[in-house]
Amino acid sequence: MIDSLGAPQSVLALGATSDIAGATLARLAQRGRLERVVLAGRPGPHRDAAAERVAATGVQRVEVLDFEAGERSSAPDVVAAAFDRGDIDVVLLSWGVLPDEAAVRCDPSAAADLVEVNYTSVVTALLAAVEYLRVQGHGVVVVLSSASAVRGRASTALYGSTKAGVDSLASALGDALYGTGVSVVVVRPGFVRTQMTAGRRPAPLAVNASDVAEAIALNLTGGSRTVWVPRAMRYVMTGLTVTPRALFRRLPI
Repeated sequence: MIDSLGAPQSVLALGATSDIAGATLARLAQRGRLERVVLAGRPGPHRDAAAERVAATGVQRVEVLDFEAGERSSAPDVVAAAFDRGDIDVVLLSWGVLPDEAAVRCDPSAAADLVEVNYTSVVTALLAAVEYLRVQGHGVVVVLSSASAVRGRASTALYGSTKAGVDSLASALGDALYGTGVSVVVVRPGFVRTQMTAGRRPAPLAVNASDVAEAIALNLTGGSRTVWVPRAMRYVMTGLTVTPRALFRRLPI
């Protein structure tokens, strides 16, 4: 179980090859209680490297499971397999794609694929994880959302819409789980310097994957909540949500 200082003993990371997942696992391992990590991702050298990095932190049990976000049944099957092997304290949902907005808008099939990966697969994983944790009686689901979920921007309209859907569901489920021993932590970073954003111009208040990992590690206790990274992003987005649309559409964001 997660101790009073927020140190877990077991973690299931779906989207295990993401920079944020890697940084989070490294941060949690520093606390010295992490004994079991299940890495769910596409088989291949990237997942193998992720497993080696976790093992190098001293984690005793490092397991791997095949996970394909584009296949609807993949996430529930992975969650089931992970829980069949023992209790899980933290389920980390950390995957997604950031497409070329103009290209995807012109291709409805590509837009549907984006929704399948960024929204549908997260929904199925989230619901499956919540049910297993409810039976278990304890645990936290960490959902990687985005500041883009709060107000859609023309430059990332489709991506933002998927994050908005995930964010809304995760936040509502967190409220529904009050008092059960299970919580949902919704993490809303702004621009994060990762492989996914490589080549894009960093936005103001940009952070690194390690900053997101630190925020996650500090918020595993205390019940369901929303975590902004950096904290100042909360106030920026609060202002943008009340900005008149005629002005908002002219902002260079």
